[in-house]
Amino acid sequence: MNIQSQGGADTLRLSGITKRFGPLLANDDISFEVRPGEVVSLLGENGAGKTTLMNILFGHYVADEGEIEYAGVQLGKGNPNDAISAGIGMVHQHFALVENMSIAENVVLGTESIFSPRSGWAKAERRIAALLEEIGLSARPDEKVADLSVGEKQRVEIVKALYRDSRVLIMDEPTAVLTPFEVESLFSIFRRLVRRGLSVVFISHKLSEAMSISDRILVLRKGRLVGERTPDSTGNAELASLMVGEPVTLPEADAAAPGSILLELQSVSTASSAARVNLAEITLSLRAGEIKGIAGVAGNGQSLLASLLSGTMHPADGKILVDGAEPSQWNPRMALTLGIARIPEDRLATGMFGDMSIIENMISEQYKSSRFNKRGFARRKSARHFAEQVISEYDVKCPSPFASARLLSGGNMQKLILGRALDQDPRIVIANQPTRGLDVGAVAYVHGRLLAARKRGAAVLLISDELEEILSLSDKVAVMSDGRLTPAMDRGQVGIKELGGLMAHGKRDQSEAAHAA
Repeated sequence: MNIQSQGGADTLRLSGITKRFGPLLANDDISFEVRPGEVVSLLGENGAGKTTLMNILFGHYVADEGEIEYAGVQLGKGNPNDAISAGIGMVHQHFALVENMSIAENVVLGTESIFSPRSGWAKAERRIAALLEEIGLSARPDEKVADLSVGEKQRVEIVKALYRDSRVLIMDEPTAVLTPFEVESLFSIFRRLVRRGLSVVFISHKLSEAMSISDRILVLRKGRLVGERTPDSTGNAELASLMVGEPVTLPEADAAAPGSILLELQSVSTASSAARVNLAEITLSLRAGEIKGIAGVAGNGQSLLASLLSGTMHPADGKILVDGAEPSQWNPRMALTLGIARIPEDRLATGMFGDMSIIENMISEQYKSSRFNKRGFARRKSARHFAEQVISEYDVKCPSPFASARLLSGGNMQKLILGRALDQDPRIVIANQPTRGLDVGAVAYVHGRLLAARKRGAAVLLISDELEEILSLSDKVAVMSDGRLTPAMDRGQVGIKELGGLMAHGKRDQSEAAHAA
């Protein structure tokens, strides 16, 4: 498909977009345009209004005020099909793909009735094959999506949009689960497509990526458009300041003085299951006063490792030792009793109960403790005080402590989970993607709290897709690949490119046991 042939003079314009949710003003008179063949990045804190604005653009929400037009034609309101028909496509952070269907079936899904004859299938496959070649994906249209890597699935999502003749592509946090090599490959695709006239709206929390890929950068703060910059006229520091409203400085880790081993895995493996990857002979030690970072492409066993250490999984082989001894049993309650706090990867599925209130969620891991329970009766005032304390300290934006957790943004859920975990002054912290979806100001705060836990003697396991985060906070770094762990390396011995290479092509015969912990 020649994108440019769709209309080289087409421009997307948003004029005076305003959206309220009750007393909350989510978008306040926002106006901007996106020209053909241009990448515009949208930056902002959690709750700044980015997602609301994009949902209005794509037809999921209806603006209270303002208009959207494309190529001089006003778009309909509140109907994603109208946006798609107009040439606007959206690739969400979490892929909307059916794993047991082929690439072609996923691409065509939703474009025609399931009762339509398949006489045009060969033509559709030829077109999909051409699009796959155009974006550099060496896969056949009949290949199963389940057999693709994360980066390849990302490209299938792009092909879905191009197949629908999208001329404006909204990318919501597109690099969240990609390796550095996959990010650069994705950006190469962007550059090639925009040269042909495609417009891209790039939503990200990663300032360096916005600087790398953008023609223009728009910054939202508290629902308002507060700045527009070009990459050659600004820098990360100014963008962060615009987002937060004040200068932001990320804390730096000083030299560590690690103490005794608090938790240890000895040749631990997990049983074969439906999971595509299982842990294989993992040997790992977590020391007091030390942060150990684990990098890896999503799906290589990091989540299993976090579940194992949090007590929600049992090892099939090997031993788990806490303070040098095997616990009498291994489950979440025992892990909490032993001083292990968890920051889970999936905030809503395993971190919080969506239909329960914030107060109930905040005491969910301690509800039987004397702090919140007296002779079998809930101490409601203590529970509310604790919730209000975390809301204030972590700057959680919420209607009230009595609101359902489901009403919160992902970033605000993450802040509550962090407060719940670290308030207990745990001896061991299992932090799985602790800053995913957080803005730069919140990231700085989370980093500070993890470093403070390390300073007071806690052992911290940091699992993160953010390689800069891993390298800046960790005293030792290892890579998880195909369920195995590479040798741990001291901070300063490894860089982003080397980590990216290990993530993509990890040595499967290595384990931390091959290196002195």
